Amino acid sequence: MPCVPCAIINLMKTSKYGASLRPVDDARIRELSPIALAYIGDTVFDLYVRAYLVKNNMGRIDALHRYASGVVNAHAQAQAALLLRPNLTEREAEIFQLGKNAKSTPPKNASHEEYSLATALEAVTGYLYLTGQTARLDELFGIVITHFLKEDSHA
Repeated sequence: MPCVPCAIINLMKTSKYGASLRPVDDARIRELSPIALAYIGDTVFDLYVRAYLVKNNMGRIDALHRYASGVVNAHAQAQAALLLRPNLTEREAEIFQLGKNAKSTPPKNASHEEYSLATALEAVTGYLYLTGQTARLDELFGIVITHFLKEDSHA
């Protein structure tokens, strides 16, 4: 198994604006562990939530933090995973299962099942991001936003 930092650095290319990511082919994705995909996916998921909150002017920083914390945690991500699971393609479902079965230790505030589902969601998010499937990521994230944040947009 190649080292994770080395694998991520190999995904980088230099542009005149600094390092940027180029889409990774599926053969390369198969070399990455589900935990590495979840590592990227965690950040991407958080960025999507925060960007949505800021773009939709959902309040001051303290309110933004409360909203984001309500969606970016193992319990909410497990709910999101169950919500999205029926909408996944065959390949996404495969990544989901790999992420769900990955060996990891949940934090004290999450059950093993919640953490496994959250890791599965993050792995799919990381997969879609790294393979450049941003339209698909937007589609799935739209379902999550509608479920978790749309009804709170008046607050």
